[in-house]
Amino acid sequence: MADKNETENLMRELLVDVLGVDGEQAAAMDSETPLFGALPELDSMAVAGLLTEMEDRLEIMIDDEDVDGELFETFGSLVEFADTKLAAKA
Repeated sequence: MADKNETENLMRELLVDVLGVDGEQAAAMDSETPLFGALPELDSMAVAGLLTEMEDRLEIMIDDEDVDGELFETFGSLVEFADTKLAAKA
């Protein structure tokens, strides 16, 4: 199972690769950094791409009922969601 720092780094890579977020901006994100509504790159279409890429890279399944507004509220909520999914598959 990934540790929290590893999961954070994976999520940063996803934001850079999928959304085109600047690497320095992604590196500066902490658990309180707002995402949806704060990142212009993260719109409803980008959410679908990000979820698909999370499934592929983390080898997890994300069900429709897993996805709500709180998931993309902050960087921390996204990392926590990924950690929960990774723990469930372990």
